[in-house]
Amino acid sequence: MSRDTLFLLEPGFTRPDHPADQRFVCPHSNLLEGLLAVQPALAERIEIRRLPFPRPRQPVIALLGEENQSLPVLILDPASPLPADAKQHAGRHFLQDARQIAAYLAQQHGAYHL
Repeated sequence: MSRDTLFLLEPGFTRPDHPADQRFVCPHSNLLEGLLAVQPALAERIEIRRLPFPRPRQPVIALLGEENQSLPVLILDPASPLPADAKQHAGRHFLQDARQIAAYLAQQHGAYHL
């Protein structure tokens, strides 16, 4: 990876435990989608990958292990500043709390600060 990479849940997903015509959004991913909407330049500075709801989420598992596949998650580029609250797996640092991710993105890549 050459940039910070943000994994989000695709909006409008279905769930196997609900009727097929019901659509859902992840409130944590939506918080970050809102940040991206008001700061469109962020999308040019980081990689954004939207994944379907069902687990296993192989692209995340391949990078962070099965125990860290919850979304959203921001995987930090090795050259990026390392926040004190970052988690680590296999030499990769990452954030999984949507508010921490939003604050980090705004501080490191955005024009607005939270």
